[in-house]
Amino acid sequence: MQTRSTEAARGLLIAELVIGFAAVLLLASAAGRWLAAPKAFAVAATIGYLAMAALIAWWLPKGTALGPANRVTLGRGVLVCLIAAALFDGAWLATQAHWLVGTAILALAADGLDGWVARRTGSASAFGARFDMELDAYLILVLCLGVVALGKAGAWVLAIGAMRYLLVAAMWPWPWLAMPLPESWRRKAICVWQVASLVCALSPWVMPQVAAPLLWSSLALLGWSFAVDVRWLHRKARGRA
Repeated sequence: MQTRSTEAARGLLIAELVIGFAAVLLLASAAGRWLAAPKAFAVAATIGYLAMAALIAWWLPKGTALGPANRVTLGRGVLVCLIAAALFDGAWLATQAHWLVGTAILALAADGLDGWVARRTGSASAFGARFDMELDAYLILVLCLGVVALGKAGAWVLAIGAMRYLLVAAMWPWPWLAMPLPESWRRKAICVWQVASLVCALSPWVMPQVAAPLLWSSLALLGWSFAVDVRWLHRKARGRA
């Protein structure tokens, strides 16, 4: 009986990932037709999605499917793959800033919807929370790269997107940094502000002189938030020692 349940979950997971793949192909094809997107765009979007699908299949607990909430997150992942793919052709990206901003706003608007679905359907999970968090971190990094590619800010803005990954790297010498953090509206609000400020900076009607202060405020708030969390983790680690 358990084997049948596991096989059914595996089949459902494959179907969920295939539907996401079809969505990437459909949207990339539409971008090629209506936005004159280069072939590299479709190729990059496809590779990006396959990499995300492989990570999902690897980290998702065995014998389970995505479920309602994670399907919403997967949909956001499709949008993020398309945004990332646009970075591979700077000339085309420069002519499609409106599309880039619109897609990023859609991805931002969908953030939080997966949490709402998880609460309504009782499908919240540790994997879902991690999936949502890592996708947010990747979206922020991609938007930072877009800001640099469009010349709206210097390479310093990449610090906004790199901070999360620097923290992950620091977990190797300092394992206490990997301890779970309590829920925080501060952390969520700053994450939303990061994406919002990056989207504003990418907007074609926002000049670099206006974008820079927004991005500096985002970097400052992020640095402060990370400092608060690291201090809390350090105190908790010392308390355990």
